[in-house]
Amino acid sequence: QVQLVESGGGLVQAGGSLRLSCAASGRTFSRYAMAWFRQAPGKEREFVAAVSTAGGNTYYADSVKGRFTISRDNAKNTVYLQMNNLKPEDAAVYYCAADLGALPLPTTPIAYDYWGQGTQVTVSS
Repeated sequence: QVQLVESGGGLVQAGGSLRLSCAASGRTFSRYAMAWFRQAPGKEREFVAAVSTAGGNTYYADSVKGRFTISRDNAKNTVYLQMNNLKPEDAAVYYCAADLGALPLPTTPIAYDYWGQGTQVTVSS
């Protein structure tokens, strides 16, 4: 079992940056592919980015490619999402998720086994 806790959300102006963190409890973190999803009010949960178990493979939604970077530090049981050049449409609750599956990296919520509680990202103009 893995417990996930997101942090780093907040209010930022358009064009600004935020770095989200997801801390995992448990000693099997390195066996999980990790991902970030987001969900805005009234919308479905949307895939943002994923990273493989050792960090060697990443995948991004087209909407964030070139602006967001996912990374992980297995020694710290933590996955990160660096978000640059934020836009109002990026505003959402951001969730981290863990999956025991193999490559290719899944992009659907149902594929992920464990979820954090979410952290709010608000982007103002």
